[in-house]
Formats: sequence, structure tokens, C-alpha cells
Amino acid sequence: MPESDIRINPDELKAFTKEVFVKLGVSPDDAEIESEHLVWANLRGVDSHGVLRIPYYVDQIEQGIINTDPKISVKNETPATILVDGDMALGPVVTTKIMTKVIEKAKNIGVGWGILSNTTHQGCMGYYSMMAAETNMAGIAVVCSPPNMAPYGAKAAGTHNAPISIAVPAEKHPPLVVDMATSVAAGGKVKLAADKGISIPLGWALDQDGNPSTDPNSAPILLPFGGPKGSGLAIMFECLTGIMAGNPLQSPVLMGERGPEHGPQNGFLAAIDIATFTDVHGYKKNVDDLIDGIKGLPKADGVDEIFVPGEPEGKMYVDRSENGIPLPDGTISKLKDVAEKLSIPVPSNM
Repeated sequence: MPESDIRINPDELKAFTKEVFVKLGVSPDDAEIESEHLVWANLRGVDSHGVLRIPYYVDQIEQGIINTDPKISVKNETPATILVDGDMALGPVVTTKIMTKVIEKAKNIGVGWGILSNTTHQGCMGYYSMMAAETNMAGIAVVCSPPNMAPYGAKAAGTHNAPISIAVPAEKHPPLVVDMATSVAAGGKVKLAADKGISIPLGWALDQDGNPSTDPNSAPILLPFGGPKGSGLAIMFECLTGIMAGNPLQSPVLMGERGPEHGPQNGFLAAIDIATFTDVHGYKKNVDDLIDGIKGLPKADGVDEIFVPGEPEGKMYVDRSENGIPLPDGTISKLKDVAEKLSIPVPSNM
């Protein structure tokens, strides 16, 4: 099934998304954060982490998994660090709030490091690292969940495809930002393929029996990128998130103490004040030079332009901000079902 030719106005899509969460009992302020995050992902072309996720979130709220009125609590705090229990809040809501605190710590002491436990799906991790980059800092964001990826050499899920994002500011260029899962493809891209009614490439995932699968509706086990490299990073990220917070999510499943059902997420957030180490203007100028130098390299055969991290998404943001956000027919159909269920209007041309 091809992608719909219909483009949705970003402001209308954001207003619709906010109304969905308000109807479900989320405060208007938190619903604003959630809608901003999801539509931001769509604007950057990261449709796997955009409004496609709304039906899943609705289901999680109705099951009582996502807490619409969480009691977010600080479990431990120092001038440079903070450990927070998210009380199963909407992931983007609590993560945005904690990243703000981490940035404040970095302003005061040079570096801020936060660990967030017991939250729900945190969405596009690049959003949080770029919060730091926009304040002349380097930002890092990592998340881990229960197992959904086969470690290198295994044919069953044993770790999570823990995404990581790193962002740094530039002067004349937009920030450099890497935002990637440790799997060959993010789980959301498998969901997106299902919404589009297309197959996934061989090598992305395995079926429930551990066999290679090209069917996005039968591919629950993701595969690590670079074999042992992606697998190794994912395992270490669990050590720096859930295990560090005293809330491991993977070993209890591996040891048979808990089922493999989707549960909470843990993550870490870091902000580094560049001015603590070097002149900020000089740093950003050097990042510009790095970008210009890379883009000026001789191009490989068949390559029209060399892109740096975050550049394709930045170009997409400009285009979709001006021309609207295209959504797959499958996503539109599911959003219409949500709208009907909650008795709210959809964007005018959906």
C-alpha cells in the first residue's frame, strides 16, 4: 500500500494529538509536551516515532500501564546527578522535564547526568539531546527496555535495541545529531512498514521462532547492527540505565523471573557544558569546519551529496513544516479510529 498523498497540517496534527491525551485524562500542560514531541518526530521524518504511536499509547493508558497522573519522584540527587522514578508517566513528558533539570545542573557545575527509571515509551531520543545542543551544550540520551533484540549469536530476544542520541551545536550549521537504535532498524520502522503494508528487508528481524522474517506483522525479535558491535553497546547501555538505577529490565526476563511482556523503560540523560572545557564560539566554529570538510570530500560513485548526522532530518523538517506531514494510509485509518472512539474531530484533510 503506497504512502498517502495527503499532507496533514502540522499545527492541526499537534492540536489533534493534544486533544487525544487530554480526553484520556492527561493534564493540558503534559498533553502539550506529548503532542509537541510526537509531531516533532514526524516533521523530521522519523515517522516511526511520531503520531503512529498514538493508538499504542491509547491502549497503554486504557490498560492502566501508562499513568496519566504520575507522582514523579526524585530518589537521589547531587549537584551533578539526579535519579528519578517516573511512576510510569508518558515517556516524553517526564524525560523532557528531567532533561531540563540535567541541563540546569550542567550550567551550574559543568556536567549533568540523570537516570530515569520506571517510565514508558520515550519516543524520539534526538529530541532530548538537541535540548542540550540548543543551549550550547553537548547532549546524550539513551533508553533501555525489556528484551526485544537478539544478542549476537542468539536467535531469541535477550537485550533491548537501546537507542542512543548525541547532539552538539554548530555556528552556521544546525546541530550535529546522531539518533539511532542499536538494532539494524528501530522497532518503530517495523511498525511503520506494517502501516504501509510493505515487507521489511531480510536481516532486520526474526519471527517468534527465531527465523529470519520479512513480514512486519511477524517480526518481534530485532537484530543488532554490526553484529557484536550493536549487541555489545546494547548490553552496556542496560548496565548504565536499569542496573545502575537498581531496576534491571532484562536479567529478570533472562533468568525466568518475569515474562517478556512490554514493561517500563529506563534511561540516562547527560548534558555537558562546552564552556567548561573550551571557548563555545571556537567550538561551534570547529564543528562548522568539520561539517564543511566532510561535505567537501570527493563523492563515491552514485552519491549526489554527502550528508552529516541530522542533516537529512533537518531538510525534512523544513519541507514538512511548509508543505505538511504525509502519513501512511494505515496510520490515518488508525488515527480515525481513535478520533471516533474519543469523539474528537480529525485534522481537516485527514
